[in-house]
Amino acid sequence: MANTKDRTSRMTRRIAPWARAVLAILGLIIGGVGLAAGWLGYQIVAEGGTWYYLLAGLGLALAGLALLAGQHIAGVRLQGVVLLGTLVWSIWEIAGKGFLPAWGADLAGRTGLLAALFVASAIVRLMGMPRSPEAPNALRYALGGVAAAAVAAVALLAVLWERPDRAGAVQSAATDGAGIGHGAGDWPAFGGSPLAHRFTPAAAITPANVGALEEVWSYRTGDLSPSERVFFSAQNTPILAGGRLFVCSPSNRVFALDPATGTELWSYDPQMLAADMESLFSVACRSVGYYNGATAVTDALPDTGAASDVGGVCAARVYVTTVASDLTALDAATGAPCPDFGTAGTVDLAVGMDLQELGFASSTSGVAVIGDALIVGQQVSDNQRRDAPSGVVRAYDAVTGELRWAWDALRQGVAQEPLAAGEVYPRGTPNVWNIISGDPEANVVYLGTGNSANDHFGGDRTAEEDTFTAAVVAVDAATGDTIWSYATVIHDVWDYDIGAQPIIGNLAVDGAAERRVVIQGTKTGSLFVLDAATGKPVTPVEMKPAPQDGLPGERLNPTQPQSVFYPNLAGMPGPDPEVLDPSHTFGLTPIDAAMCRLQFERMRYDGMYTPPIEGQMLLFPGTIGGMNWGGLGFDEDRGILVTNHSRLPNIVDMIPREEVSDMPVGLGGARPDQTIAPHFFSDWGVDRPIWLSPLEVPCIAPPWGILAATDMRTGDLLWSQPLGTGFDSGPLGLPTFLKVPLGTANIGGPLVTATGLTFIAAAQDNWLRAFETQTGRLLWEGRLPAGGQASPMSYEIDGRQYVVITATGHERLTTTTGDYVVAFSLPL
Repeated sequence: MANTKDRTSRMTRRIAPWARAVLAILGLIIGGVGLAAGWLGYQIVAEGGTWYYLLAGLGLALAGLALLAGQHIAGVRLQGVVLLGTLVWSIWEIAGKGFLPAWGADLAGRTGLLAALFVASAIVRLMGMPRSPEAPNALRYALGGVAAAAVAAVALLAVLWERPDRAGAVQSAATDGAGIGHGAGDWPAFGGSPLAHRFTPAAAITPANVGALEEVWSYRTGDLSPSERVFFSAQNTPILAGGRLFVCSPSNRVFALDPATGTELWSYDPQMLAADMESLFSVACRSVGYYNGATAVTDALPDTGAASDVGGVCAARVYVTTVASDLTALDAATGAPCPDFGTAGTVDLAVGMDLQELGFASSTSGVAVIGDALIVGQQVSDNQRRDAPSGVVRAYDAVTGELRWAWDALRQGVAQEPLAAGEVYPRGTPNVWNIISGDPEANVVYLGTGNSANDHFGGDRTAEEDTFTAAVVAVDAATGDTIWSYATVIHDVWDYDIGAQPIIGNLAVDGAAERRVVIQGTKTGSLFVLDAATGKPVTPVEMKPAPQDGLPGERLNPTQPQSVFYPNLAGMPGPDPEVLDPSHTFGLTPIDAAMCRLQFERMRYDGMYTPPIEGQMLLFPGTIGGMNWGGLGFDEDRGILVTNHSRLPNIVDMIPREEVSDMPVGLGGARPDQTIAPHFFSDWGVDRPIWLSPLEVPCIAPPWGILAATDMRTGDLLWSQPLGTGFDSGPLGLPTFLKVPLGTANIGGPLVTATGLTFIAAAQDNWLRAFETQTGRLLWEGRLPAGGQASPMSYEIDGRQYVVITATGHERLTTTTGDYVVAFSLPL
């Protein structure tokens, strides 16, 4: 024994000086990581959580101390023990969650730093050992073998993780696009038509040739954010009508382009002021509207485009809404304002609103054209004040701009009655900020509503407001009268407003006869299918128990509706909404992972409907979770619905009024300066950041964004997979240049084609992708010059099909910003 100790001591003394120095530095790092993880682990245990971080932290601290003390072999062995224990614990927790699609990233986050430090320590120790017969070759080989095995395991994991799924049969038969409301040669509305299928019957691009797609033209609008106080995100889907491609940019500029070449034909600039855009969370212009008096856009009569150049001034019109609350009609042929519309081409949308400040309410989603009526909703800046501008939805004559009706939750039965002198539309009512749909044949408008002003406290809301909160509402397009209403959330205090555009189509469910339906995807992950005539659910909906014990003065419904025929798409797709537990927490190091875990242990979380409380609660799905404004893609002939959603929680912290110094818009406050959303005229302010680690990575394990396809006839989930990579964004916002399918937060929607393709960008990387609709196979990727936080569209000209997307990025989502419109097509 004495001889062994003496030999070990001599070996330690004889190790190369550089190796001793490096091992000492590694000892400091390992010991520091261990102490931090151990301290956080102690607090986690005190909260009733796992012992792992405390034990692993102590082991690492001892390993670091051993390296500093020159006991290098002991230090390396201790690291090996911690690494092995971490591997076993990680696999146990990951398996308990069911091996999520991006589980490799979860495993790498749990073990990567420990493995790297272990391998570094082992290699330095080996390289610094004296080369003599006395060297313990067995230890050398053992440590080298472990290091090699670790590298091999990581390499194998990477291969398995990135392996594409090639299962499934290719289905590429073209269809006639029945019921979609437009032909292959046009795209006259945000969702393709007012029916919102986001489907093109154009059939030149197929699964067999999509791999040859290439960029054929790009156009730059020149519209970039004017200051750091204005957050741009165009979110625009161009429309094609009358032989022209119409695009709008964040500051409401409009551009007419040649759809085959991208050449500018005309442009219009309403010259918005930067100060008026500050109130918006994100400055967007999702769509313009189009009306041709000779061939109005209906599902029965697609626009041929011939009338835009004949019939005199403003025979065809393009409509744009602005941050300054203007609705302007432009001549589709020249871009000049139409003199017979409103006053010199403009209708003042601020009339009857009594805006506290321009930009507080504005129509970022643009105009829906249903027959000869223009339907205009609006966003209202969130969580500023209970007496925010009204959520009123208004209809105007497409030619004259005359107000036809005004629908509001608190103006039922009087939609056509004008306001009295000095009267304003009811304040703070549920608004319709997303894209409005309609069925021109039935002359019905379909609204997806939000909640009343002040998202997270509803103790002072009226019963009428609750009736029309987070609801699908069918409205008579001629009169503005409510036909029916279906609430997808009862008394919403979570900001689970309806973001996705309602879809109107024909569907035969579970062997029943085909009927006209409305398909509504929600932030809560439910796919509701409602009878278009009555609003009654076509597929089963169950009322599920919901947690209680909210804020003082609040009332919470004891149950909430859940569509149970289809998979829930709020988190990981499944029969019920995903519920997080501590094993879902994530980090890139033991320290940030432990910090996220400790936060989870301390926050209130009782599932999707955890009520806001004084202090922190976890909101999952988050404010951009579930299905959002990008919409859904519906292949009616195949009966397939393609959806994308984010899986990204928020922390909601309700802060007593006396602790909130921020003032709301209209009372001296400015949104860019607020650290806490004032939530004024309630007892609470609110802070609701996305739940991120100190390294600016989500605190739950990936995937953070998912693309899925559902058979709407049978209710089966056909496939789902992570959407997006960290290629252009990673920890601290830095690109990783790795095309590993983590799944990222995504904003934007899909395009589905008659040949069985789904195009989508949306993710936090700069790629437009094509998937096979039936199987989910990734078939093509096209590089974008900026973030594609928009929904693509497609059309055919002279037998050549184009796929077009605006690539402008999203400053709130920290994607690459730009001002591009990009078109892809097959080589000639």
